[in-house]
Amino acid sequence: MKTLSIGLLVGLAVGAHAPQLAAQDEGIALGKAAPVVSVPDVDGRAVDLGQYIGKRPVLLEFWATWCPICQALLPRVQAMHQKYGSRVVFIGINVAVNQTRERVRRYMASHQLPFQVLYDEDGVSTRAYDAPQTSYMVIIDSTGRVAYTGVGTEQRFEEALQRVAGN
Repeated sequence: MKTLSIGLLVGLAVGAHAPQLAAQDEGIALGKAAPVVSVPDVDGRAVDLGQYIGKRPVLLEFWATWCPICQALLPRVQAMHQKYGSRVVFIGINVAVNQTRERVRRYMASHQLPFQVLYDEDGVSTRAYDAPQTSYMVIIDSTGRVAYTGVGTEQRFEEALQRVAGN
């Protein structure tokens, strides 16, 4: 959390209680090349998103353990992982606002998370993807282009996943 801006912290913290926006209202532009950044996992090991981006479709969800919208989305993300997990890489990026690695590990142990969990303590991916709040999803096609973005409980990410997965 060392270098996250105050505006981003407030936006992420307030975002869980803000009115729900439709998909693609905020964040990185559709069609843009997805940023390739390195983000540590919960054990501090660097994970280079370049090992996936441009090679396979990717779903990124910017989330936090305290985010009620993220919890509400979890069953839908789990269902999509079950359906497309062999063709799409699912990655959850914990924004590390009011989080510790241990708190995230405890949450992971008590919930069946359908994605690899990264811990963005320095806000590298949050800035690169212009994440407006938690519950923010970005779907990247196999060419490395942003195919979908959205926030909130009313997202329609299932159709985008179907398109990028080839079904």
